[in-house]
Amino acid sequence: MANKKQRLASVDALRGFDMFWIIGGEALFLPLFALTGWTIFQFGHGQMQHTQWHGFSFYDLIFPLFIFLSGVTLGLANKSLRGLPLSQRTPVYRKSFKRLFLLILLGVLYNHGWGAGIPADPGEIRYASVLARIGFAWFFAAMIVWHFGLRVQYAIAATILIGYWLLQVSAGPLTPEGSVNAWTDQHFLPGITYQNRAYDPEGILSTIPAVVNALFGVFAGRWLARHSGNHKAILKGLSVGATACLLAGFLWHWAYPVNKELWTSSFVLVTCGCCLLLLGVFYLLVDMWHWKAFTYFFSVIGCNAILVYLGTSLINWQYSSKSLFGGIALALPQAAGTLLVACGVILLQWLVLRFLYKRGIFISP
Repeated sequence: MANKKQRLASVDALRGFDMFWIIGGEALFLPLFALTGWTIFQFGHGQMQHTQWHGFSFYDLIFPLFIFLSGVTLGLANKSLRGLPLSQRTPVYRKSFKRLFLLILLGVLYNHGWGAGIPADPGEIRYASVLARIGFAWFFAAMIVWHFGLRVQYAIAATILIGYWLLQVSAGPLTPEGSVNAWTDQHFLPGITYQNRAYDPEGILSTIPAVVNALFGVFAGRWLARHSGNHKAILKGLSVGATACLLAGFLWHWAYPVNKELWTSSFVLVTCGCCLLLLGVFYLLVDMWHWKAFTYFFSVIGCNAILVYLGTSLINWQYSSKSLFGGIALALPQAAGTLLVACGVILLQWLVLRFLYKRGIFISP
């Protein structure tokens, strides 16, 4: 589908930066550390691992950043359906529901695209997914933005965060088996959970606070649109918002731990703070300083983010890279060969995305 909508370069580039780590960027640090011995690459490799339970790493930010950016596009559009007749609202609702259900279906496809295939038994299918959560977060954020004023939107975001916190801390311990998330998923989530855990990291309850990640994206996008061209005001607003979120999130962490698996409210604030900070940095580099090569590389990825995400599950890029570069890799020292294959994985995906980008083909649900 050729997308002719106006796009903010920094948002596309940041989305591409986000997806870069999923399409193979996370595999670069270990061979680089083996080649150089530099501890910065060892630290980077550690940051490319999800935190097991309480805590936070850079890789924990990848998912909420994508949700945040889906909200930014809503904020940039700054659409409202209040006061419109039903005949004008119906096409928008229809498109929104279609997008939601398509993302749910694509999520099921992604979950079972690692060579096993979708099970014949519906009870053995994992319905919860990253794409489904993105769909739900965007959908409910859109409904809130389209039907309520700004003050009510802020109030809803605060209510979700506080209400989710009270529910979690009052209903049981924040453990994998004892959390209210585990109880809810075991009783109400259809199909199976991720790795047959007691809870699903993309389960029912933890999807609710993810809506706030999208809403913070809406607030940021609206700020960008409102102060378009006023670089100082944009950077100041994003910086202040990032500082407030990070401070509140890490202070809350002492009483209510930052936890990606449960998507705690403190995790939402910390990730929103990081997202605002990254958006500010990319706005500075891309929209103010016009780093064209930097922008182009990541924008090629960001303009077809959903497509490349599905590709990581449905296409064996590692096999393709070894087929092309494997002979050279074997002739090199092990670490250098591993790095070459890892770079090949990224290069092949980027070239496919560039082919689409050059032709203005942006595929989205």
